[in-house]
Amino acid sequence: MLTPLRTISPVPLAHQLERRSSHSPGEILNKLRRIQIVQYDLQIASDSANLSMVGGKVKIKHRSGCPVSVSLELLGDRWSLLIIRDLMVRGLKTYRDFQHSGEGISSNILADRLRKLEASGIITAEKEATDRRRTNYRLTEKGIELAPVLLELLIWGARHEKTGAPCAVIDTMARNRKKVLAEARRRWREEDPTPLLPKFGNSKNGRKSLMNRKLNFIERGET
Repeated sequence: MLTPLRTISPVPLAHQLERRSSHSPGEILNKLRRIQIVQYDLQIASDSANLSMVGGKVKIKHRSGCPVSVSLELLGDRWSLLIIRDLMVRGLKTYRDFQHSGEGISSNILADRLRKLEASGIITAEKEATDRRRTNYRLTEKGIELAPVLLELLIWGARHEKTGAPCAVIDTMARNRKKVLAEARRRWREEDPTPLLPKFGNSKNGRKSLMNRKLNFIERGET
């Protein structure tokens, strides 16, 4: 099993290897970083092993006929779901947007997940009308139908783990699931770039400020 990049501590390891090698710490660090890049490339290759080219298009070969297994092949890693989240509720739409979303996704992982989501028919890629060098990503009908899945993950995660999402916001969303989903679909249909939800922070000050933000599309109809 390959070791993810974040679990490797190259600097302490470099100092350990220095005692047994004639190479300098800088040379050892460079070698370790190259090993990490190879490991990540192998992880991507393994993850994408069920992708194949048919008629010039990328096709996905499912390993099982179980709907849960098929769904997990498409969405079973954090990065795919976070890209969908950013498209659905944060108004992000470009490669650069996703890279700077604050999650720390690497460029090769991001490129792989975008390719896989597009091949799965969950997102579509379109060239910017005013700048053909820029590609905008957008959820398809198949993609926006994942809104209930993301909403339930949001509510479940906030209820059972310590997160930056204020309890009051989560409770309001849980009581008004239909309105939240309807608004997500409306913004998708009308290509409204306004974020559906604020970015949940980790600090107490961030949580406190979010407590004062209103989910206007819900509260307009609440009694």
